[in-house]
Amino acid sequence: MAQPADMCQVRCINQEDVARTRSLLKDDGTYAALAELFGALADASRSKIVHALLQQELCTCDIAALVGISESGVSQHLRILRSLRLVKFRRAGKLVYYNLDDAHIALLVQTGLTHQGHAETGIFGPPLPATEALK
Repeated sequence: MAQPADMCQVRCINQEDVARTRSLLKDDGTYAALAELFGALADASRSKIVHALLQQELCTCDIAALVGISESGVSQHLRILRSLRLVKFRRAGKLVYYNLDDAHIALLVQTGLTHQGHAETGIFGPPLPATEALK
């Protein structure tokens, strides 16, 4: 049976490379938290909310109108984003305004959108093999 084109044709583990790379990895909890972060952004409405908040601070009513979902739906999304410290809020009388929690979130979203633009236009050509992309 032929091997798929994206798999090694022989089994050969470079123990030195594996050990060196393993020493650079974080603990499993770090990757679970990272997956949770990306999972929160995997929802299109939450991604749109975060991107909107990258532009300016908005109240929940404005976010609902902008994203096109109910205020209750926005509230549920914001609860998830708050729990992951992606957004924070401030109260101004009867209104609640949201903004991004820190600059890292803005950078993460901007990087994702930039990557998406490159992926859609093919600006950098075909993806590099994994070993080349890490250099």
